[in-house]
Amino acid sequence: MLYYLFSWLDQQNFPGAGLFQFISFRASLALITSLVVSVIIGKRIIARLRRQQIGETVRDLGLAGQLEKSGTPTMGGLIILAAILVPTLLFAKLQNVYVVTMLIATVWLGLIGFLDDYIKVFKKNKEGLKGTSKVIGQIGVGLIVGGILYFSNDVVVHKRVSANYKLQADETFVTHEHAQNAGENYKWIRTDDMTTTIPFFKGNEFNYNWLIGDVNKSYGWLIFIPIVIFIVIAVSNGANMTDGLDGLATGTSAIVGLALAVLAYVSSHAKFADYLNVMYIPEAEELVIFIAAFVGACVGFLWYNAFPAQVFMGDTGSLALGGIIAVFAIAIRKELLIPVLCGIFLIENVSVMLQVGYFKFTKRQYGEGRRIFLMAPLHHHYQKQGIHEAKIVARFWIVAVLLAVVTIVTLKLR
Repeated sequence: MLYYLFSWLDQQNFPGAGLFQFISFRASLALITSLVVSVIIGKRIIARLRRQQIGETVRDLGLAGQLEKSGTPTMGGLIILAAILVPTLLFAKLQNVYVVTMLIATVWLGLIGFLDDYIKVFKKNKEGLKGTSKVIGQIGVGLIVGGILYFSNDVVVHKRVSANYKLQADETFVTHEHAQNAGENYKWIRTDDMTTTIPFFKGNEFNYNWLIGDVNKSYGWLIFIPIVIFIVIAVSNGANMTDGLDGLATGTSAIVGLALAVLAYVSSHAKFADYLNVMYIPEAEELVIFIAAFVGACVGFLWYNAFPAQVFMGDTGSLALGGIIAVFAIAIRKELLIPVLCGIFLIENVSVMLQVGYFKFTKRQYGEGRRIFLMAPLHHHYQKQGIHEAKIVARFWIVAVLLAVVTIVTLKLR
């Protein structure tokens, strides 16, 4: 909202109003505001949760320090949501298709998580929202996000092609003043096809429409939208699984968010896109403001969520964090990097699947279920080994940083 106010002030030659035209300035304000909102609002929300006796019910799983967490306020994801939404509404262009998409995903997934926490806390139902209801809600997000990104006329990319490239359907040549050799060695085309990035490969672009031979983009949504739904469900559930130790999911999400900020910035900046030979995504620069608020919200929430946690995010936060990361990666055409970038979420998810699958298999084969890990998800395995949870979290963060660096390096490593 402030963007429009300062745009008007800039037209009136108001001193300093022109700063709001710079993405870096607005992103910095979004980051600072989200930190302030999460710290200030967080204190009040935690106090209110305590007064309402909205505490975590902890099952005794034999983990060190586990029972001490019983009664710790939960539903702290409300702090994260507020710290994301407030700066975004203040500093981003609200008519931007990518901002609208991210706001819808954030609110929708936050609401699903809130309903789950509400049922657990107020209805005293430990199971919370039924699994099928969660999945239906996640499918709804995938349908909306996939539909917007596939059918909106505002969602386009500019790609570099060879100088003798022959235009396909719905493609046009465009001119970029920043391009050093445009018209000589290569050209730029504008297209609204659903091209994405394949990491580690030269000529690393892939069009989902090719999977069904739909070069005219008539039925490509039949493959693209289900892929979006799968990614949203997988990443949001992965973040949910990771939220088992103080600060683990929050810190990991902040690291992932920083990497996504870099990817979004270079993809939405014409000169960087040209230099790195990556797809240029017009209007996606507003996503940098959103992800700056996201990172600030995660770091601000860590103020209260770091060991020993004063508040837990609950599903209100974890489902939203994972879903936001998934939708954001899809929007900037980097969803195939998710297994690397979100490797912590992936291994946590896979550890549970392996544990459950192996237990059921061995029970059928030998009449007694056996386990691969001492306990799943993976972070509990290390707890069972006697490692302090603060050390486990710190090591997981280190791995997350390494994965984030590898993800960014893929911009040139192909």
